[in-house]
Amino acid sequence: MQSSTTRPHWYAYALLALSMALVGSYVALSKPLVLVFPVFVLAWLRFGIGGLATLHWLKRPVGEPPMTPATRKFLFLESFFGNFLFSICMLFGVSMTTAVSAGVIMAAIPAVVAVMSWIFLREKISLRTWTAVACSATGIGLLALSHNAPHPHAVSTPDNASAWNNPMVGNALVFAAVLCEAAYAVIAKKLTGALSPRRITALINLWGFALMTPFGLVGAWTFSFGAVPLASWLLLVFYALAASVWTVWLWMSGLKNVPASRAGVFTVMLPISAALVGVVVLDEALGGLQLLAFCIALLGVVLATLPSQHDAGSH
Repeated sequence: MQSSTTRPHWYAYALLALSMALVGSYVALSKPLVLVFPVFVLAWLRFGIGGLATLHWLKRPVGEPPMTPATRKFLFLESFFGNFLFSICMLFGVSMTTAVSAGVIMAAIPAVVAVMSWIFLREKISLRTWTAVACSATGIGLLALSHNAPHPHAVSTPDNASAWNNPMVGNALVFAAVLCEAAYAVIAKKLTGALSPRRITALINLWGFALMTPFGLVGAWTFSFGAVPLASWLLLVFYALAASVWTVWLWMSGLKNVPASRAGVFTVMLPISAALVGVVVLDEALGGLQLLAFCIALLGVVLATLPSQHDAGSH
């Protein structure tokens, strides 16, 4: 009997953690793609591939009520902030600033999610959740600060080749991406009570494709698609499926049984996984301070996920 009440929580936690780990992975792995595709073309292709992969999820399931005007509004806002603006702000922002600055700013995601949940969803934030948020932010802040040298891999994209040396603008764009990600997490809680995770995934992909199409068409007009190597196309397919399908479905499925304020703590997996990809794929060093940062961040996850008396009595 006890396992029947706690198992769904841990299953939801695993889905949330995996979703954010995939986000961090594709953010890091998108750097080679941005060197090949203009940002708007890359985002447009991402939503197009994701939309094709989720077309069979568009049909309304049996028993699901028709969408209300409020649900339609939240679907648009979810895609506008979490897909459209997040992609643009993060890709351009990382290209203009250092990885150190971006990592420190991204560490604010859990705290911003908790504050937004408190303001907009009226969720009560426990002391333990705030402690978990503090641990997460401290851990990721240490991880970022441990890289004390300027980042040598600032991305120079085909449409902003000289923009990477504007760190103030880049930092502002990365923080805007943090706000978009937090809004995505909070708005998603409104949607999971009205629509199935698969249908949410398909609908916000279509909105993302529609929003990005005018910009993508302009960029595609002068872009030479034939010059793109096969390896980049394969990486693009992975990026599109991870960003537009897998991460969204995992997040929506996990969020059904977890308050948005607590789910927000799992966004620490985003910069952690991005850093791990940097170590494993880019051969960056992992020192003692980085390991300490990982331990503190994971402590925040443990604090956020341990069952409490409130959880046992409320759901």
